[in-house]
Amino acid sequence: MLPESASKKIREATVIAVGPGARNQDGKPVPIDVNVGDRVLLPEYGGTPIQLDDDDSYTIFKESELLAKVE
Repeated sequence: MLPESASKKIREATVIAVGPGARNQDGKPVPIDVNVGDRVLLPEYGGTPIQLDDDDSYTIFKESELLAKVE
């Protein structure tokens, strides 16, 4: 549950791409918990904004920055 005061500061978005993920100390891949098409909640601030050649803008977030996955 989110308090009403926090809900105004949270954005909802759809995952459009997922990278290869991180590796642990042994070099083994750490499973990623989000997939393309998932709906996620994002903090008001954070991520890295990017602009692509097609003039679309996106924001890149690390999985650890995501607040929740919406089911």
